[in-house]
Amino acid sequence: MNKALNIGVIGCGYWGPRLVRNFARQSLCSVTMACDLQEDRLAPIRADYPYIRTVTKASEMIENADLDCVAIATPVHTHYPLAKAALEAGKHVFLEKPLTMSSSEAEDLVRIAEERNRVLMVDHVFLFTGAVEKIKEIVSSGDLGDILYFDSIRVNLGLFQHDVNVMWDLAPHDLSIMLHLVEKKPVAVSAVGSKHPSHNMEHVAYISVRFDDNTVAHFHVNWLAPVKVRRILVGGESKMLVYDDMETSEKVKVYDKGISISEGDSDALYRALVQYRTGDMWAPRLDQGEALYKEAKYFCECVATGTQPFNDGRAGLEVVRILEKADESLKKGGTPVELI
Repeated sequence: MNKALNIGVIGCGYWGPRLVRNFARQSLCSVTMACDLQEDRLAPIRADYPYIRTVTKASEMIENADLDCVAIATPVHTHYPLAKAALEAGKHVFLEKPLTMSSSEAEDLVRIAEERNRVLMVDHVFLFTGAVEKIKEIVSSGDLGDILYFDSIRVNLGLFQHDVNVMWDLAPHDLSIMLHLVEKKPVAVSAVGSKHPSHNMEHVAYISVRFDDNTVAHFHVNWLAPVKVRRILVGGESKMLVYDDMETSEKVKVYDKGISISEGDSDALYRALVQYRTGDMWAPRLDQGEALYKEAKYFCECVATGTQPFNDGRAGLEVVRILEKADESLKKGGTPVELI
């Protein structure tokens, strides 16, 4: 592709200006339009990027024949209609997480993107952090051995959302990381949670995912915690790993710790010998590049080369399916729900 891709950003609240900044830094694309329903949100965009045309109607952007791509950073309930309209207008779409509010909507977007040969990419930005890139490298190398469990906690005193509960707001980050790292098939989901007395959405939730083998994953998300915690533990047969995003330097630590079990010839339950192994701790060097910049670059490269991104619509659909079943389990008091 010789000419730069023209891209527009819909939604200029919290995340949209970051998308504008990072796409504007790319050599493969040019940000030519920005859109928001609130005119006051567009003023800073015009001040910083006077060459960007600003509009208050998404249809003006979607119907613009000169635009190749659309990045959408709007409330979740608007994702499906905006992305569908953009795809049907022949645009490539970069869509904020979660992909949609239902698996049926997500499936429809995937279908349209594939039928029209358009790139549909979900903004699972943590997959582009140096930490997760390094963890993926370590897991893929087999250094941890077979993965036994994935355990995450993402809590803070955060903003209560009006259209989704805490699972749909926070869990997509760690669900996308889990699906990226654990290349096994999730088969069932269970979830329990609690609503704040003055809010009609769950503010704290615990989600469990069971895979088609002995592997399990657990997620704790909370809008109403006194401290901010972002931590993931990955346990393997050989080694274990901790990813603490709040650490300033050693965000990823690999521990050469584990157990080995030797069984006797009979009465194995009582003759089992458990040996604990404690070896070295290793903190690998991580790439310090800005994750959103790398993700924006990857999107442009996928569009330019016709490559299917690993965080495509189908990857986003898997996250939505798990969240949807977690909601179903939540309403049933935590009863496990199969992923079909």
